[in-house]
Amino acid sequence: MTVSLNVFITRNGTGEPEAVETGTTGLDLFGSDHSIVAMALNGTTVDLATPLSEGDEVRPVLIDSDEGLSIVRHSAAHVTAQALQQVFPEAKLGIGPPITDGFYYDFNVDPLTPDDLKTIEKKMQAIIKERQRFVRRIVTEQEALAEEAAEPYKLELIADKGGASAADGSSVEVGGAELTMYDNVRRDGSVAWKDLCRGPHVPHTGYINAVALTKTSAAYWRGDQHNDMLQRVYGTAWPTRDELKAYQTRMEEAAKRDHRKLGAELDLFSFPDEIGSGLVVFHPKGGIIRMEMEEYSRRRHVEAGYSFVNTPHITKKQLFETSRHLEWYADGMYPPMRLDEERDEQGHITRQGQDYYLKPMNCPMHNLIYRSRGRSYRDLPLRLFEFGSVYRYEKSGVVHGLTRARGFTQDDAHIYTTREQMKDELARLLTFVLDLLRDYGLDEFYLELSTRDPNKSVGDEATWEEATRTLEEVATASGLDLVPDPGGAAFYGPKISVQAKDAIGRTWQLSTIQLDFFEPELFELEYTASDGSRQRPVMIHRALFGSIERFFGVLVEHYAGAFPVWLSPVQVVGIPVAAAFNDYLRSVLDKLAARGVRVELDASDDRMQKKIRTAQKQKVPFMLIAGGDDEQAGAVSFRFRDGTQRNGVPVDEAVAFVADWVASRRNDDPSAVDDSRAVE
Repeated sequence: MTVSLNVFITRNGTGEPEAVETGTTGLDLFGSDHSIVAMALNGTTVDLATPLSEGDEVRPVLIDSDEGLSIVRHSAAHVTAQALQQVFPEAKLGIGPPITDGFYYDFNVDPLTPDDLKTIEKKMQAIIKERQRFVRRIVTEQEALAEEAAEPYKLELIADKGGASAADGSSVEVGGAELTMYDNVRRDGSVAWKDLCRGPHVPHTGYINAVALTKTSAAYWRGDQHNDMLQRVYGTAWPTRDELKAYQTRMEEAAKRDHRKLGAELDLFSFPDEIGSGLVVFHPKGGIIRMEMEEYSRRRHVEAGYSFVNTPHITKKQLFETSRHLEWYADGMYPPMRLDEERDEQGHITRQGQDYYLKPMNCPMHNLIYRSRGRSYRDLPLRLFEFGSVYRYEKSGVVHGLTRARGFTQDDAHIYTTREQMKDELARLLTFVLDLLRDYGLDEFYLELSTRDPNKSVGDEATWEEATRTLEEVATASGLDLVPDPGGAAFYGPKISVQAKDAIGRTWQLSTIQLDFFEPELFELEYTASDGSRQRPVMIHRALFGSIERFFGVLVEHYAGAFPVWLSPVQVVGIPVAAAFNDYLRSVLDKLAARGVRVELDASDDRMQKKIRTAQKQKVPFMLIAGGDDEQAGAVSFRFRDGTQRNGVPVDEAVAFVADWVASRRNDDPSAVDDSRAVE
């Protein structure tokens, strides 16, 4: 006799009660639609093969959702591992989590070549074509140890299942409650391959419609440099082949825009081995761009009522004990330096030394500035701002040019307000942040709200809830999309992150705004309220660029090195048709220089066309060319970055046009707008 179950199923955004037969699975409900890759069962995402029970609430997980894409990509990581072990049976398995736009899987195997990746991809396509089913099994620890006896890294994960972490990817393999294996099962019922994994996965490999391997790199096991060095295979997977192709096109464009490549080609910055990994030096051209970025930011901060401060690069250990950074952030700090110890002639210690640290952030020192004298409610909000250099010991595997460095300069502000001022100040601050980012040419944003990690935070729940609610209200009022980042907050408070899209659609996390009730408590910060009582201020942490270096790298890639005129290191290059016209062009350039324009004269022996190509490669926005006709007419010819040219422009008009364009701080290209016709 058929027994029915009453369940609640959401389809196309609408939920309705339905009666289904006992034993019904998600595959029975959604298996005919390959755009559904898993299901949320009572709020927990599970495989479609999971049977339903009385009263279950069911929602399909779509392949084009963030969650669905992660499931597809993690399934593709399994297929990658299966294929690689077919090619290299001796390879030992590490971890294979989904990541932004793709996945990776780590292996203990000899270094892989591009030809190896092609061979592995062919094996992957054969596995996908077989439509092998992902079948989940719950196993005991003893069973798991027996099944994974030949996989030393899996054995470590099994033994450490309570310590799995999202940070190193191990949480996709094991959880705290149970261990599970996934078998890849052929149509004849035989097991082709298996892997320790939490899941969920797509029903079968045929759901993986569009996958490609992208690169390999070396990576330490679980991100620890004291562990084995493994080979990491990266890949990407998308709902359709068209989306895969679009992604590959974006990546080709991204490779052309790589700030490390352009930084060398344009002579902007470098990372000398003699200084150390993740530590940058800016060359003169890069230094000019950085100076312009900083000077404009300083001016805007003055207009917005900020006070400028400066703090040292190094401090005693006790400061970071007070702020509790040593408790929560020590892994990200450089090791201490033991200083100030004194000894007598016999070598006996007469004065104990103490530990000093390079600072990883500026906020503790700003708290000392606040605390240096009494404060009144009339002093608040107090907005302290600093271009403060900080140092963080990033693991070598994650250091990446300017965008993930070990030494960098934060445009760091700390704002001290009363509780009553807090919400208005946050709204004002968010507007200021977005407006300033737009001034540098970024104009497409969304916001991310990072909330408390109960295992890595200080303070009481009620205060966290108030801070989170306040940030959420301010973010929502901005009109921008707001997405959650559960558990992503700093240990002292929730934060809003401004996510900005660049010219090719990539998202960069830039500004952060953090609300903090606890650091003022730790530092015993106070102000005198209007009724004479002593009150704690609220502290707002704000980094607008994130760091100067990282924002510099983002702008290099956003503009593909062709900076807007106001940021260009060289704004005008003078190119004489022949050496006889050097002095004439130099006189024109002198007029521009007198109006603050950055100019160069190419007086080399190169032919004119080579000089033009050189200037174009250096992405100079204005080239001024002059020959005999120009000198007789008191004119110059304009040539722009896109190759267009306008001839016979009177010198005074040319100087005024360029100087006005520089002063306007426009971010569009002068060759691309009608205004440039003014030089005709």
